[in-house]
Amino acid sequence: MARAEHIGILGYGLYIPDHWMTAQDISDATGGVWSEEAVRNKLGIVKKPIPGPGDGTQAMGSKAAQDALDRTGLDPKEIDVILCVGEEWKEWGLTTSALVIQNDIGAENAWGIDVANRCCSTCTALMMAKDMLLGNDDIDTILIAGGYRNGDFIDYRDSTVSMMFDLGAAGGAFIVQKNMDRNLLLGTSIKADGSLVHTAGVQIGYINEPFRPDTIEEGYKSLRLLDAEKMKNRLNEVSLPNWYDCIDQSLAKSGGLTRQDIDYLGILHFKRSQHLAMLAELGLTEDQTTYLEDYGHLGQIDQMLTVHLGLESGKIQDGSVVCLVAAGIGYTWASTVVRWGQA
Repeated sequence: MARAEHIGILGYGLYIPDHWMTAQDISDATGGVWSEEAVRNKLGIVKKPIPGPGDGTQAMGSKAAQDALDRTGLDPKEIDVILCVGEEWKEWGLTTSALVIQNDIGAENAWGIDVANRCCSTCTALMMAKDMLLGNDDIDTILIAGGYRNGDFIDYRDSTVSMMFDLGAAGGAFIVQKNMDRNLLLGTSIKADGSLVHTAGVQIGYINEPFRPDTIEEGYKSLRLLDAEKMKNRLNEVSLPNWYDCIDQSLAKSGGLTRQDIDYLGILHFKRSQHLAMLAELGLTEDQTTYLEDYGHLGQIDQMLTVHLGLESGKIQDGSVVCLVAAGIGYTWASTVVRWGQA
């Protein structure tokens, strides 16, 4: 078989729950410590989707995958591999979410694995999918799909985690194929700093600090900054340089592109001032991105969502160089470049 030269995104899928939490709801949950105005203007949250009954991460991943199949018309039997980017917080522990999705959508010819790199999982899976497709003659189509609802763990009375008040719930999917003539998947760059791995996480309910009868309720709201001072100091030192390095390296891997070639920045949600500062640093305008103030941060689903919103608004057009940017606790930074439209 001739070597595949072009790897592209056939299509995407989304699942957004019907339940929402508004800026006023978040303010109320903080006991008024954060005003509605501050939630809107400083944190940049107008509203965000939250899970309803049945909206587990595996179920939302399956629904997004089915949406991708419906949008593209792909027969699920054509899927060779499923890379699940759903979170570890799921319906049943120690179950393989990729295989839940395989069964739910009828992808009977696929095998699958779970990819866990926090909010960088989608960019990581896109890189893995491209390499797998280029390196294996028997793999032609890969589904990337998963669900996210880490907002369940947030205690809104804990202002030290206000940076995570935007965590919502959703499912997303990309279908990636070899020998594509459109939506070409180009370079990805990922950087990590393991010195930060114990600065944020769910504290209670795992091996180091198991549930006790008196900590069960607290444990389910214990996504915390475990070492806030170290995290703040280290991120101030390395975060933006690492992020911009990922962006520059992913562009360079994409045929020698530079920041000036970016047409659309698919960026995750964070506070408004940081969003505007990144646009200024990259020489971009607000018309070249979508601020996710009506969705909050959906973890690794932000990449599917921002592509959808960019296409819907006309900000992404044929020939657009799309730079998908992510960062997640761990700490990891990532950037993936896609040239949208006909090759």
